[in-house]
Amino acid sequence: MSSQDIPEETLPAAHGDAHGAVATADDPFADPGLPPHEHRKQDIDERAAQRSERVVAFLFTLSMLATVGFIAAYVSLPVDKSIYVFPIGHISALNFALGLTLGVALFCIGAGAVHWARTLMSDVEHADERHPIEASPEVKAKVLADFKAGAEESTFGRRKLLRNTMFGALALVPLSGVMLLRDLGPLPGTKLRKTAWSEGKMLINQNTLQPLRPEDVQVGSLTFAMPEGMSEEDHDFQKEIAKAALMIVRLRPENIKDKKSLDWSADGIVAYSKICTHVGCPISLYEQQTHHVLCPCHQSTFDLSDGGRVIFGPAGHALPQLRIKVNDKGYLEAMGDFSEPVGPAYWERG
Repeated sequence: MSSQDIPEETLPAAHGDAHGAVATADDPFADPGLPPHEHRKQDIDERAAQRSERVVAFLFTLSMLATVGFIAAYVSLPVDKSIYVFPIGHISALNFALGLTLGVALFCIGAGAVHWARTLMSDVEHADERHPIEASPEVKAKVLADFKAGAEESTFGRRKLLRNTMFGALALVPLSGVMLLRDLGPLPGTKLRKTAWSEGKMLINQNTLQPLRPEDVQVGSLTFAMPEGMSEEDHDFQKEIAKAALMIVRLRPENIKDKKSLDWSADGIVAYSKICTHVGCPISLYEQQTHHVLCPCHQSTFDLSDGGRVIFGPAGHALPQLRIKVNDKGYLEAMGDFSEPVGPAYWERG
């Protein structure tokens, strides 16, 4: 059956609205207008309105409690703890708690706002004609007037319990995101200032795992060393070697330009950190004739004959030097830790 075959008496009629028009067989899609407005229970019963207000306030308060629970779970629950949740199975207790509390916090804010709008704010529908994109002064004045009317009809100023609990929920929920900044890592404290080197520890060749003698290091050669007592089987070996990795070069004493470097050397053997001071890459390229070492990552270049200073590239400071000597048994040993923290600069570094 086509739309033209629909009897006129079955088509919707206007309800007295200014936009309403009677639908006919010739124009079955005429604007029927808006139905008469039906008042909600909250519009005519203040006790019902107060009940809705308490429901919304409860949802906002529950959101605040869930946010506090999120922060408490983030701080107190260990990362490796797991729990059984039916029907999911064994999952991380921390992830489950964070997801549950954050979900409740966000849901309650949304549910409270929706319930507020549907039960307490004005629900009178207004039809408006289409207008040009550019607003006229009259339209602007009307928008401001409508905004003021909407603010009054929302009961935002009158119902202080709703307003205050909403502000509380909106103020607390961002703390969930702030707490996630903790995952940037714990503050380094003084851990980055110290390495496994200390006074009396012999220099161990990383290839042969044997203590180094001065005669083992030839002029112009590059040797990598680690502290005595460190083993690749140690559970924290990678973490410690990342700070303690050492490169040893033997120069002729007359070629060492920096007095401190000469004083801290042993028979012309200088020991510097192998960790680049730009982003921490291991340095392994050595130019025998110039005594320069090159970082393969970003081409920072250091002069080992002049205190390990930067002569090219983005590195911000010289390579830290390790003071060494020859002990009574004829082996090379450290006289302490590096002169300064190894690797890139960091914000706590003084």
